[in-house]
Amino acid sequence: MPGMVRSSPRPARPAGPPGDGELPEGEAKATAVRAMFDAIAPRYDLVNRIMTFRMDVGWRRRAVSSLALRRGSLVADLACGTGDLCRELAAAGLVPVGIDLSYGMLAAARTSAPLVQGDALRLPVRAGAIDGVTCGFALRNLVDLTPFLAELARVLRPGGRIALLEVATPPNRLLRAGHGLYFGKVVPLIGGLLSDQAAYRYLPRSVAYLPEPDRLVGMVADAGFADVERRLLSVGIAQLVTGTRRP
Repeated sequence: MPGMVRSSPRPARPAGPPGDGELPEGEAKATAVRAMFDAIAPRYDLVNRIMTFRMDVGWRRRAVSSLALRRGSLVADLACGTGDLCRELAAAGLVPVGIDLSYGMLAAARTSAPLVQGDALRLPVRAGAIDGVTCGFALRNLVDLTPFLAELARVLRPGGRIALLEVATPPNRLLRAGHGLYFGKVVPLIGGLLSDQAAYRYLPRSVAYLPEPDRLVGMVADAGFADVERRLLSVGIAQLVTGTRRP
């Protein structure tokens, strides 16, 4: 899914996506992830629809609905990718602006919303200027979650809302086993046939970057958010984390 990662001036690209090697950290992760999303941008939407059986469309609508913001509210969609969430936000009467680090993703975007190339850990937004923030399937692609959550708290007005979508692991043992087989074997096969196999081998491996559920909820609360909730979607293969910016 589209990622936004910390970066300095645009570095040279590595030879390819993270693939099967050791999972990168720090600036090496930033460079590798950005190059990966630049590479898969042209067929990103097609692969997403196929590998999720279009369930990703419903997940995004659920995220937008969970914001519970008034029409006309300004919402920043971070790691906006090709603009799926921006389109859903606009359809709900909200005013989206998309921000992503990947030049390739922004070039392939299909939205009329304003788009900005920017770093999720250093957002080009003044404090308290935003009513809501969405982020779809990018938490595991960030260099560090703590400064990211701090940035969300900084740019949101008191009472502003967040809706963060991410992959998850089903709690049911049998479903977890089936999902692991699909995610680890079938998804890379689909990605290899339609796009970049190394990128889609990285996708299931990148789940290792995510904190445990209770830890993730605690991190969001510690960053300045109240009423933090984590909801499992589609029997637990995706998760939605929401919260309200405390005064």
